[in-house]
Amino acid sequence: MTEVNSRTQGALPYLESADAVIAKSLGWIKARCVDSKGVSNEKLDQHQMASFDLAWCAAESTAARFALEYAAKVAAGRTGDGVCLEEQMALVFCAESMLSIHNRLRARPRSFGLEDADLAALTTPSLSRFCQTQLDAGNLEALGQAVVALNGGNGAYMLSDDATMMQDSFRKLATNVVMPLAEEIHREDRIIPPEILDPLTEMGCFGLSIPERYGGLQSDDHEDNMGMIVVTEELSRGSLGAAGSLITRPEILSRALLKGGTEEQRQKWLPRVAMGDPLCAVAVTEPDTGSDVAAMRLKATKCDGGWVLDGAKTWCTMAGKAGVLLVLARSNPNSSLGHKGLSMFLVEKDSYDGHDFEYRQPKGGMLTGRAISTIGYRGMHSYEVFFDHVFVPDDNLVGGPEGEGKGFYFTMAGFAGGRIQTAARAIGVMQAAFEKAVSYGQERKAFGKPIGDFQLTRVKLARMATLLCVSRQFTYAVGRLMDQGLGQMEASMVKLFTCRTAEWLTREAMQIHGGMGYAEETPVSRYFLDARVLSIFEGAEETLALKVIARSLIDAV
Repeated sequence: MTEVNSRTQGALPYLESADAVIAKSLGWIKARCVDSKGVSNEKLDQHQMASFDLAWCAAESTAARFALEYAAKVAAGRTGDGVCLEEQMALVFCAESMLSIHNRLRARPRSFGLEDADLAALTTPSLSRFCQTQLDAGNLEALGQAVVALNGGNGAYMLSDDATMMQDSFRKLATNVVMPLAEEIHREDRIIPPEILDPLTEMGCFGLSIPERYGGLQSDDHEDNMGMIVVTEELSRGSLGAAGSLITRPEILSRALLKGGTEEQRQKWLPRVAMGDPLCAVAVTEPDTGSDVAAMRLKATKCDGGWVLDGAKTWCTMAGKAGVLLVLARSNPNSSLGHKGLSMFLVEKDSYDGHDFEYRQPKGGMLTGRAISTIGYRGMHSYEVFFDHVFVPDDNLVGGPEGEGKGFYFTMAGFAGGRIQTAARAIGVMQAAFEKAVSYGQERKAFGKPIGDFQLTRVKLARMATLLCVSRQFTYAVGRLMDQGLGQMEASMVKLFTCRTAEWLTREAMQIHGGMGYAEETPVSRYFLDARVLSIFEGAEETLALKVIARSLIDAV
C-alpha cells in the first residue's frame, strides 16, 4: 500500500490498534474451534455473532486504509497546502470506522474474548480527540457545503485513460438511453427492451469478460476487472434492473467456460455470448438451499447421448429472455459426495419476453418458468424454473467427460467476479441517488431557504459523499488487486460493505426528498427498492461474513 502523506498518516496508528484487537479476538475464537482436522465449522457456528461483527470490523478497517491511500495519491497530485476534499472524507471515514469498531467490540467483549485492557487502545485520549475533531458538526457541515458546490461530485476517480474513456461512453448511454426508460420499466415491470439491449450489444458490453481470441473485448494476456467495474457502475447509475446487471450473467458463463470448458465449447459459445446472441442466464440457486451450493439436488441422470435434468431452480435472473442456461446439477446421486457430485450443463432454449414461459423439446422434455414478483430490481425478471425430463447432449456437459463432478469448482470460478461487480452496481445506484439528493436539496425550499442550506441536510450530504467516495475507491482498489490475481477475500469485504452502505445512502436520499421520496414518480424510491437486493444476491451478507470473510481471517491468524 502506498505511503500516505503527513495529514493522513496520523490516522494509521488508530487503524493499526484496531487491527491488533481484531486479530486478538480472531485468535481467541480460533483456539476454541480447532480440532484434530483443523478449524471445525460446527464449533465456529457457536461464535456466529462475534464472527459476523469481526468480519464487519475488518471490512471497515480495510476500507479506511484504502481511503487513506487514495487521499494521499490525490493530494500528491495537487498544489497548495490546504486539505483537499478527498483527504477530508478519508479522515471523516476513519473516525466513523474507529467508533463503529469500538462500539461493536465494546457491546459484548466476552463474546470476542476481550478484556477492558484490550479495548483501551480504542479509547485513548488522542483517538478521542481525532474522532471529535473529524466528526464535529461544523467540520461535517463545511464538508457538506463543499460537496453541494460540486453538484453531485464526490472525489476524483483516479482512473486510467482507457477506463476513463469507457466511463464516458457508458455514462452517456446510461444518461441518454437507460434513464429515460428506467421508470417505465420499473413501474410496469417490463422486460428490458431492444432500445437498451441493441446499443449495449454494439458497444461490446457482453464481451467485457471474454478474451479477444474468442471475440470479446478483454485482453488475451490479462483480466480487466477495472473495465468491468466502471461499465457496471455507469449502467447501474442508469438503472440497476434495466442495465446494471446485464453483463453479470455473460461474465459468469464465460469465466466458467474459461476455467473448465473444452476448447470446442469455448469456440462455440464465447463468440456468440460476446455478441449477445444468445443472452444467457445462470441456474444455480434452488428453493431449499440458498447459498449452500454443495446441497444442490436438481438431478442429472445419464442417458444415451447425454443427460436428463429433473428438478427446480429459483432466482434464475433473465431465464425467460435467455437462449442458454448455465445449470448446476447433481450428476452423482451419492449425497455424501457433497459438492464433488455436481456437474455443470449448458441448456439451450428459445427466448421469451413474458413473465412466464414453456419450452418443449422435440423428444418431450419440458422447461417452464414463472417470474417472481419483486419490490425492485425489475426489468430482468428472476424466475422459478422447472426441469421436467429436459435432455442435454453430452457436448453441453461443461468440460466434457473430464468435467463430470467438477461443476462446483466451475461455479466458483464463474462467480469469482460477481462480488466485485455487485459492489460496482451498488456504487452506481448510490451515485444516482446522491445526485438526486444534492439537486433536490438546492431546489426544494422550506422556511424561506433551500433545504440544502440547513446544517442537518449538509451533514447528511457530507456523510453520503464520504461513504460513496470510500465505497468507490475501495472497489477500485480491490479491482486492481484482482487484475493482479489477488484480492479474492477483499472482494467479499467490499461487497459486504458497499451493499449495506447503498441501503443507507438511498434511504437518506429518499428522506431528503420528504413526501416526494415516497412517491413512485421520483426515481429515489426506485433506488431505495433496488438497493435492498444488493445485500442478498451474489452471496448474502451473512454467508459472506461468516463463511468467507471471518473463516478466511480465522484461518490466517
